[in-house]
This record gives sequence, structure tokens and C-alpha cells, in this order.
Amino acid sequence: MLALKKKREAEAKAKAEAEAAAAAAPPSGQSSSNPTSEPAASSSASSSGKLSLFGIDGKKKANKSAESGGKKKTPGEIRIQKDIAELDNEQGTETVFPNPNDLTDFRVYITPQDGYWKGAKYEFSFQIPEHYPHSPPKIHCKTQIYHPNIDLEGKVCLNILREKWTPVLDLSQVIFGLIHIFIEPNPKDPLNHEAAELLRRDPEQFSRLVARTLRGGRLDNVQFPRLL
Repeated sequence: MLALKKKREAEAKAKAEAEAAAAAAPPSGQSSSNPTSEPAASSSASSSGKLSLFGIDGKKKANKSAESGGKKKTPGEIRIQKDIAELDNEQGTETVFPNPNDLTDFRVYITPQDGYWKGAKYEFSFQIPEHYPHSPPKIHCKTQIYHPNIDLEGKVCLNILREKWTPVLDLSQVIFGLIHIFIEPNPKDPLNHEAAELLRRDPEQFSRLVARTLRGGRLDNVQFPRLL
């Protein structure tokens, strides 16, 4: 009887311990939910962080690509900008850009302060070539003039625009050269040979003919604009 009683007590104790263990265990299907939820959130956050970081990096790369994709300025364009920035308009000169976005095509207006053409206003077009400053600017006088160094078609004879041109010369020096031929025309290097010959032979008659053209008169069947 005593042995049977102990056996039953042992069985009851074992049963009680089994039930207590069963009650302490989590319900089936939920045991791994909490441990995995945190890594998932962490993974999501990590993934989100990477996407954000890649997005920023991608934007930077896109910006760099856009900048590098823009047309680079040529050395000639950089030099033109420098020359134009340093233009110091002399008295009686004016520089005008018909298209502000195009620095290779502009106008220079010169009103001589002395000499035969004093007080008249002359327009010159400036075309800057692709290989500037290794090639000189192309200049054309748009205002008809009776001048030894400028022909009736507007071509200009200035030595620094031809054999005397070097890349160290700039636009300011070219404009100064134009002013100089108004003050001291050079009959020894002419384009208008008739005017040059008259200036050498009879400066007073040359002065009278220039005055006639400035008043809008005719000379050798050419009608000149009235400038004074």
C-alpha cells in the first residue's frame, strides 16, 4: 500500500509539472514572431536608409553629369570674355552687342575727337573668328567714308589686323588702332588709292572733299550720308 501511494504521488507531481510547463510555453505559431519582427524592421530601416543614400548619391551624379555634359568654353571664348571685360571705352567710342549671348559679333561706334572726321560717328562691325586670338578679328566699316585706309566698301586697312597681328594683342588695342587712323590717316598703306594720293599731294583739297562728304554731298558719283 505504501509503495502504491508513493507511485501515485510521483505520477501526480509529474503531471502537475507537465501542465505547468505547458502553460508557460507560448501558443503554437507565435514563438518566432517577436524575434523575427525586429530584424525585419531593422532590415526595412536599413534598406530604406540605403535607398535614401543612393538617391542622394544618384542626384549628385546626375548633377555632375549635367555639368560635364554642358558645352565647355574654348580657349578663344575665354579670351574673348577677358578682352571684352577689360574694354575701356575711350572718349568718343561705344561698344554694343546686338545679341548679349553672342560675344563674337558686336558693334563699335567711333566718334573722332580730332582730325578731318572730327564729330562724325562711324559704325564698325567686329566678327571674332573661331581661332581668336591666333587669328585677328574681322572688321568692317558700316558707315560710308572717304578715307585713305578705308575703301568705299568698308574694308579697313590696319597693319595690326594683318601682318602685325600677334595673339598678345587684344580688342582694346584694335579699337585704339581704328581711332588712330582717324587722327593720323596713313597714305602710304592705302585701300582708297585716290584719297591717299590726294592727301599726299594736296592736304587742303583733301580736307575740303572730306568736309563735303560729311555734309552728305556726292563725290565721284557716290552719295555719302550726312554725318555733321
